Amino acid sequence: MSSPSRSSSPSSVSCPSSALPSPDGPRAYGWDEGLEAEFAVHRAHGLIPARVVRVDRGHCAVVTADGPAHAATGRWLPEPPCTGDWAALDPGDERREPRLAALMPRRTAILRSSAARDSRAQVLAANVDTVLLAVSLAVPLDAGRLERLLALAWESGATPVVVLTQADRAEDPSEAVTEATAAAPGVDVVLTSAVTGEGVDVLTALAGGTVVLLGASGAGKSTLGNALLGDALLATGEVRAVDGKGRHTTVTRELIPLPSGGVLIDTPGLRGVGLHDAAEGLEHVFAEIEELAADCRFGDCAHEAEPGCAVRAAVESGVLPERRLASYRKLLRENAWAAARTDARLRAEREQRWKAITRHQRATYRFRDQQR
Repeated sequence: MSSPSRSSSPSSVSCPSSALPSPDGPRAYGWDEGLEAEFAVHRAHGLIPARVVRVDRGHCAVVTADGPAHAATGRWLPEPPCTGDWAALDPGDERREPRLAALMPRRTAILRSSAARDSRAQVLAANVDTVLLAVSLAVPLDAGRLERLLALAWESGATPVVVLTQADRAEDPSEAVTEATAAAPGVDVVLTSAVTGEGVDVLTALAGGTVVLLGASGAGKSTLGNALLGDALLATGEVRAVDGKGRHTTVTRELIPLPSGGVLIDTPGLRGVGLHDAAEGLEHVFAEIEELAADCRFGDCAHEAEPGCAVRAAVESGVLPERRLASYRKLLRENAWAAARTDARLRAEREQRWKAITRHQRATYRFRDQQR
């Protein structure tokens, strides 16, 4: 069993052996009756369902009921495809290469602010059921970063699971579990070690459907993925002892079948995790603050110095940690800033469209006047 080639050349692409035709066809990759009903309009035009395994420039590797294929992508699609997308594939013929004719609506999508920090979102993975948030215990746990990752995961519509990796390198793993549990209310926290095998069986039981691995470089995502895959299919690398950072051995997002059923998407390490329209995700992460806020005297309470603030009262009584409230405020401000930038971009795009329409109308009127 081997993972898809990372070459961008259409003629040199290979896919996992388990990606070959099977009795279940697309169902082995998550196809269900709902998707089949949505696909009826595409099937009527001779298109076939395909799931995107990996995206390269201008092409993507896909898997279909007939096995792996390589397909062209382009500007005819409303947005670029992403690993995990379901698509309508035009299989092509002797004269035409296969191409993605359309993307199906995404049930879930993991979005973050683009690396350029502009107002557009970057899609990290699509149609995900479970998000495994890998957090290394080789360095002190950063609760604020974990809360940021959790907001990203909850907002996607998938189910997050916090995976504490490299437990064998932690001085006190139980303390890290306590801290992670406090930062992730209502979320399963699993302590794992690739060295001892601890927690892998628990994680396998929790990882259902389409599973994506998210976390910083060096957090042990690829090692964790290999444990779930039951084979060393994903490249791994050493990390620096001083800060636990790795070398980004994973450079693309890639979908690989799991032996226990479902599929795994490995992702490159995240240097930054900018929020993009994650209001609901933040409500999940800071559920206890949202609940306390309902008892504040004022509906628009900022939880700073207002009289009758139930949130501040909880902090002063020791029920709510000050750090937790500070993190909540910080992420709310960041999310509001990102939303404002998105609104500004959309307004600018609408204005540009109307200006173009107006210019076209004026040119039309001038032409008509000249013909009289």
